[in-house]
Amino acid sequence: MSEFHKDDRDLVRRIYIQRNPCQPKDFVFPQTSIFGKNRRFCAKWFDTWTWLEYSVEKDAAYCFPCYLFKDENAFGGDAFVSDGFKSWNRSDLIRKHVGNPEYSKVVLKNAPSNCQLISPKVQKDIINACAKETTKAMLEDIDGGLFSILADESADVSDKEQLALCLRYVNRKGEVCECLIVHVVNTASLTLKTAIESLLMEHSLSFSQVRGQGYDGASNMQGSINGLRTLIENECKEAYFVHCFAHQLQLTQVALAKKNSDCAWLFVDVLAPLLNFVGGLNQERGLGRPCDTRWGSHFKTILNVLDLFPVILGSLEDIAKVSDTIDSNRAQTLTNLLMSFDFVFVAHLMVSIFAITNALNVALQKHDQDIVNAMAMVNVTKTNLQKMRDEGWDSHMEKVISFIGDYVIAVPDMEAKYVVLGRRLFRGKCPQVSNLHHFRVEVFFGVIDLQLQELDNRFPEITKELLVCMSCLSPVDRFSKFDKEKLIKLAKFYPNEFPSSELIVFGHTLESYICSARGYERFWSLKGFSELSIKLVETGLSETHDRVYLLLKLVLLLPVATTSVERVFSGMKQVKDKLRNSMGDQMLNDCLITYLENDLFFNVSMEDIINRYQNMKTRRELL
Repeated sequence: MSEFHKDDRDLVRRIYIQRNPCQPKDFVFPQTSIFGKNRRFCAKWFDTWTWLEYSVEKDAAYCFPCYLFKDENAFGGDAFVSDGFKSWNRSDLIRKHVGNPEYSKVVLKNAPSNCQLISPKVQKDIINACAKETTKAMLEDIDGGLFSILADESADVSDKEQLALCLRYVNRKGEVCECLIVHVVNTASLTLKTAIESLLMEHSLSFSQVRGQGYDGASNMQGSINGLRTLIENECKEAYFVHCFAHQLQLTQVALAKKNSDCAWLFVDVLAPLLNFVGGLNQERGLGRPCDTRWGSHFKTILNVLDLFPVILGSLEDIAKVSDTIDSNRAQTLTNLLMSFDFVFVAHLMVSIFAITNALNVALQKHDQDIVNAMAMVNVTKTNLQKMRDEGWDSHMEKVISFIGDYVIAVPDMEAKYVVLGRRLFRGKCPQVSNLHHFRVEVFFGVIDLQLQELDNRFPEITKELLVCMSCLSPVDRFSKFDKEKLIKLAKFYPNEFPSSELIVFGHTLESYICSARGYERFWSLKGFSELSIKLVETGLSETHDRVYLLLKLVLLLPVATTSVERVFSGMKQVKDKLRNSMGDQMLNDCLITYLENDLFFNVSMEDIINRYQNMKTRRELL
């Protein structure tokens, strides 16, 4: 090392460290005659002493840290530094070298005494540099174009309210991306708008580039007077708001438990006490408490209860035998409820409904989902529910009777009067009805009708002219829905991008585009807007028909769900846990960006991170 110039030694050391010690484990080491016996280097020594390296050219072993850091005037021999170790019969010398005080001090002796690279302050600076370079990579991907804002709020492990902000944009490849840019702690709408505006300005972005907003149902987010939605729309009329589809779907299912007494009985009077009583029965299956805001978890819970039905009954019976009077009575009560025709009927009905709506729920989780396709899937869900209502009664009864056939559960006489079983509901002077009327009309038809009604109420956007016009860009069936007049009308929703003077000739632009697209065989099998966008970029038609491609990007920018933002809170549980609950907001933000946007982070060059870290403040040494 002394042969290098002193100004170059640190650079050489870094390069050597990146390459790691030379350890050719598969090399056939040559033999040397030592005291009449053939000896050679043993590859197992690499596993015993990780600092050891071997020179194939010199057939000698060296100490990697000694070579890099030992001072030429320091005490100790050069057997492991310059001359090389060749006494293969004296492995004890290697052990002595490890225990040599000079060896243990060699790195510390030559390192600067004020080195703070592992101090918390420097670590925070490095993490901050990584986060900023990751954000910079995302902004370069946006390339000064248009984007949408997605936001959601939740409390962290220390019960501190956190709000995450993501940007939805179409990158240079035509792909739809949703990336975390920051989390903001104050959730008051005016403060939130100011914080978002400052953030956008910091990265040379502005509200004038926003073409969509996606939030949940919180008043400070979508309030019509001072909600974030309204405040941003006042800045930019083209920032169209979309209430998170996944959240709306959750609300339709919450309404079932609130508005239908039979569903309320299932969730409140049966499942909730059962999960509290035997929730830890089977950890592998996850018989845990479902989340009120994630009704997909209720679907999983009911499925597991039905699947583990005999195990649960057996456990309740064992509990009743060995417990005190209170727990024994609770176990017996739960057993009676589970062994009722009411429970089996309603539980299987909810499984069927959740199975239909769960397909929509899963589809809404895709970050590249377009709004027109999402609305089409809502229609499919409603169609399947209506078909179940019209044709599903017999098959549902067969499913219920087949299930109770394995247990001593009586099928009620459908012509007899219905008797309320273990309900909070009291019929009082209400007219008595038969079992058939109750189970078929009040439960089966009533629950499905309520679900259909809630879907109609929660998804009124289906009839809006904007979405009808958007569907005309669909590439399905060789652009069978293409309608020039409706696409011109769609362009009028975005006057900043399509001024009135351009709309005069925009019809000719659309005709030229559809002629080119239909002429390419590779466009015939496309299924959605995302595939169309990518294919236009791949074929170069995005530049040839740039105005139509811009219209397509505006359609893709409208958000469908805030699932990308909600993933931030899942990641936040990993980054800020109970052991790190005092983590500051800036540190949390930087860790989340690098953790969640790891695809972008891994593509950031180390040199860029080092340069940003170096330029944060005046440093004593250069990295």
